Amino acid sequence: MGKCVCVVCEFRNGAFRRVTHEVASEGKRIADALGVELCAVAVGSGVAEKASELGRYAVSKVYVADDPALENYLAETHVPVTAELISKCDPAAVILPASVNGKDLGARLAARLQAGLAQDCTQIVCEGANIKALRPIFAGKCFAWCDWADGSLPVISCRPNVMDCLLPSEGKAEVETVPVQIPPVRSCVKAVDLDTSGKVELTEAEIIVSGGRGMKGPENYAMLEELAGLLGAAVGASRAAVDSGWRPHSDQVGQTGKVVNPNLYVAVGISGAIQHLAGMGSSKFIVAVNKDAEAPIFSKADYGIVEDLFTFVPAFTEEVKKLKSSCS
Repeated sequence: MGKCVCVVCEFRNGAFRRVTHEVASEGKRIADALGVELCAVAVGSGVAEKASELGRYAVSKVYVADDPALENYLAETHVPVTAELISKCDPAAVILPASVNGKDLGARLAARLQAGLAQDCTQIVCEGANIKALRPIFAGKCFAWCDWADGSLPVISCRPNVMDCLLPSEGKAEVETVPVQIPPVRSCVKAVDLDTSGKVELTEAEIIVSGGRGMKGPENYAMLEELAGLLGAAVGASRAAVDSGWRPHSDQVGQTGKVVNPNLYVAVGISGAIQHLAGMGSSKFIVAVNKDAEAPIFSKADYGIVEDLFTFVPAFTEEVKKLKSSCS
């Protein structure tokens, strides 16, 4: 067995993303169960200045590759550099985020490390020295336990917003900056088009309010925007709404959109097609608003409201305003 559990960090725009804290927290639980330390690898531009803060999430040591050429994720650079850093750790397991970049990185890393990969996992357990991971299969209709043969290195990507995050402490991690050779590349990132609206990102939102075909038009999403603003939520959409041009593809929740795992998911005017359920079915609490009592979404919902959304949403928004006003 290796000397530590190694977590792969995701560093973007000068900060570690929340999902990094989640995988570090999960890595700590696994490391404690195995009786080893928790270490991390971090790749990026300017990451060395921030790496010590990972000690707040129980990381004891961080191996860092800091270079301007690593500012944006590119498989040709990040995969070999990350693999080189991981080799410094002698890991018993490698855990990384199942984000868009993380899924790509995880698959390529597993091939390079000749390791077994379990993607998009929602639970990790230890049975003695053996690690098992639970992951959804068949678009979330089933779950499968994965384990590894003796001597095989587990590489596990964790679904964002699923793993419990440790409360941050005052600790600081030891940082070792590793000089790495950036390989020559045949491609480059010319520009990154970021959403600068200040809205909550779907994949990291704790509350999501989503609208579907029942919204009847793009202008009616204003009521969902208002409700989301009061709740501190992100606004999502079903594929039908996106295909109709009512919302941008970045708002799409589902198998061909974004997989989300908020604490609260409010589905408004969404029938509940399998494709959509695959993207939000693991939300902790699901509230569905639909005037069709037979809509499939109700089979997944914790709370169902059979009502015309154009009657319910404005009334509910007013109640939220009153509640917030009384608490202020």
